[in-house]
Amino acid sequence: MALGFAAIPAEAAPVPDVDLVAVGDSYTAGVGAGSYITPPPCVKTDGGYVNILTALAIVDDVVSNGACGGAIIPDDGPGGIPSVMEQIAALDASEGLSGRTELVTLTAGANDLDFTTPLAVCAVSTIDVCLQTIQAGQTRFPVIQADLVEALTAIHQAAPRTKIVVSGYPLLFDPAGGPTLLTPDAQRLVNAGTMALNYTITQAVATANAAAKANAVYVDVTEEFAGHAINSAVPWINFNPADPFALQNFHPNAEGHQAYADALTAAVNLQALARR
Repeated sequence: MALGFAAIPAEAAPVPDVDLVAVGDSYTAGVGAGSYITPPPCVKTDGGYVNILTALAIVDDVVSNGACGGAIIPDDGPGGIPSVMEQIAALDASEGLSGRTELVTLTAGANDLDFTTPLAVCAVSTIDVCLQTIQAGQTRFPVIQADLVEALTAIHQAAPRTKIVVSGYPLLFDPAGGPTLLTPDAQRLVNAGTMALNYTITQAVATANAAAKANAVYVDVTEEFAGHAINSAVPWINFNPADPFALQNFHPNAEGHQAYADALTAAVNLQALARR
């Protein structure tokens, strides 16, 4: 009698996904959207753009996010807040950042510039004093650029296969929207300062790529946020005039964090990263 054997189905190959790690400041920590999930000094929320990326099927659902609200880039961070360099070192030591990592995303630089000082000064001072304050902050740009190059190099050394995505910052104000905290003229100065910081970040990315082959890319978000400034009809950036010192002020809301996620996925082929 002939024996029949049922065909044994082959085990399906696992679907590749992207191993994602995040470091940086409050924008990458998700401040401005969602609920806080970590206490001070390293605050994070569950509604940031990193969480949005994690929800994508192409991204591994276990993501290491070392970002902290208030973080600066170099090691001497304020008030016990882990700096970007300290975040990188901790993730490297725990192997959260490793040769398996395929994508690292970050925002950094605004706290190194102490961006709240120009906002506070420009809100109560003459336009000349506002300009002087912004220009004084811009003297820090060479140091910020060098520090960011060091951070990108450290990421590349810890995770040589990874694509590094460095996102810039949105313009906070639309001068055509009228006075909100600042006069339209002061808004233009603050926006120009943001553009100058973004340019510094692009230069850091270019330098890290040239000097260390960091495999980094700069992602501009200003176009994504066009028409959605603090004083626009449909803002994607938080500002509560009744509580000007609220932590979420000047940070993206849920729609703003979605814009960050959209800008990243438009700039980076996640499918290609997952197949490496």
